[in-house]
Amino acid sequence: MLTKKTIGVLMGGTSAEREVSLRSGAAVLGALQRLGYNVKGVDVGADICEVLKKQNIEVAFLALHGGVGEDGSMQGLLEVLGIPYTGAGVLASALAMDKVASKKMFIQEDLKVPEFEVIRQGESPTMPMPFVVKPVREGSSIGVSIVRNEDELDAALKAASGQTGAALVEQFITGKEIHIGILRNRALGGVEVRPASGFYDFKAKYDSNSGTKYILPPEIDERLYEQAKGTAQRAHMALGADGATRVDLLIDAQGEIFVLEVNTIPGMTETSLLPKIASLDGLSFDALVEEILKDALEKKEVV
Repeated sequence: MLTKKTIGVLMGGTSAEREVSLRSGAAVLGALQRLGYNVKGVDVGADICEVLKKQNIEVAFLALHGGVGEDGSMQGLLEVLGIPYTGAGVLASALAMDKVASKKMFIQEDLKVPEFEVIRQGESPTMPMPFVVKPVREGSSIGVSIVRNEDELDAALKAASGQTGAALVEQFITGKEIHIGILRNRALGGVEVRPASGFYDFKAKYDSNSGTKYILPPEIDERLYEQAKGTAQRAHMALGADGATRVDLLIDAQGEIFVLEVNTIPGMTETSLLPKIASLDGLSFDALVEEILKDALEKKEVV
């Protein structure tokens, strides 16, 4: 019965992550086609309501990254239309996209986060350099900079402030960058990322020739690995997330674990981390896609 439902893979959109979303969407679309589902690709635009109705979309597989696709807006629209969808709901999506709001939720749950401050126009950071400057709401490391001296500060704040007029300044922590995959509230495993440049920026994430190394599982002791997975589960639950997420952590030389963020619609491209992590749990790419879809269908009791 599930294969007879018309599934729309929502991709593209208008955010700065449009191209990555199209790649994720194409990969998911191919997987569902191979699995025998009745699936259509939907490039999301201003006419999305009309398109969903015209194509008779009964279930939405969200492959949107950033912007209205990941911040709860699309989830709210689908709720109004009565269309079941994959991933987190409205509130969890909004919290996860807002780095400041999510940090406050993590702190409330006694999870460690890097020290941070929000800088608005005309203000200056009080934190000592080096520090990381990030947009308050954005993904894929877009607009993220490491500031090591005063000469780099203005450009970094300008790149990060964008539409919100505010930038997040975050303590720079030297350590291992560990990403944990969560599916149905269970940690699948993790990957350690070692970018050739030392900074996991947009190029390091999506350019297969960037020289980024992926260590599966991470090269940390078993006790710390289990602790990292537990921390990621708690961060996922702190936001009330559903479905598949990827939790980004930093582990310093003393073994302290810091939560950076929860990604409620992780990338599903050929270089994306969640599919790599899922392989540790014995899930192929197609199997991972199907599990994400089934989770949405079961939550909404679609029959």
